[in-house]
Amino acid sequence: MNNLPTKIEMNIIQEVQNRLGNASKQSGLTTGRVRSISSSLFSTLEDRSLNTVLNYCEQLLAERKWELGVIAYDWAYKVRKLYREDTFYIFERWLKEYVSGWGDCDDFCTHAFGELLGQYPHLLLKVMDWTHYSDFWVRRASAVILIYPIKKGMLKGMDPYIISDRLMDDSHDLVQKGYGWMLKILSRAKPEEVFHYLLKNKSQMPRVAFRYALEKLTPAQRAVLMEK
Repeated sequence: MNNLPTKIEMNIIQEVQNRLGNASKQSGLTTGRVRSISSSLFSTLEDRSLNTVLNYCEQLLAERKWELGVIAYDWAYKVRKLYREDTFYIFERWLKEYVSGWGDCDDFCTHAFGELLGQYPHLLLKVMDWTHYSDFWVRRASAVILIYPIKKGMLKGMDPYIISDRLMDDSHDLVQKGYGWMLKILSRAKPEEVFHYLLKNKSQMPRVAFRYALEKLTPAQRAVLMEK
């Protein structure tokens, strides 16, 4: 495990399972309930240093269970004030090794990973490489990771259109929805800019991405964009 300690101070898997009991997603376990358990258990940790917490997170992720992944991404976000630039490489490895669909992608990227990018905006150059990755959720992540910095006003010179340009012709609908969602969030802060971007690219952009992106624009702007 890169840059993480090997010493384990508690059996985190057993602790989580004790609190979950027999509950599972199939039996009706909700994300809200998992997050409640996550916060309660996190408060009991004696060592909340970055390395220790990320070590616990990796153990949880390695089990490849939905509920343990929710806790792992939650804990990774809780130590956001301790992030370092090289934390990016740990998170990137998690994205490629443990994430396996759009749900995990969005949970991770709209909180922990998005916060990290906001702190180190120059890392967008590395995110750009994801736009051609074989797994669709990694390509989706290249757009979704920008949603948190956009919402928090942390773009700091980042150009989100670089990502949407690269994903423009992606054939996977969940990637199209991902960058359309990112543009929709951006339109709240920069409506005129997004409007003109969509107007320029309306003939090329897949309809699902286009319709996602224009949802928060004014009725007048949407009417212009929907003209044939």
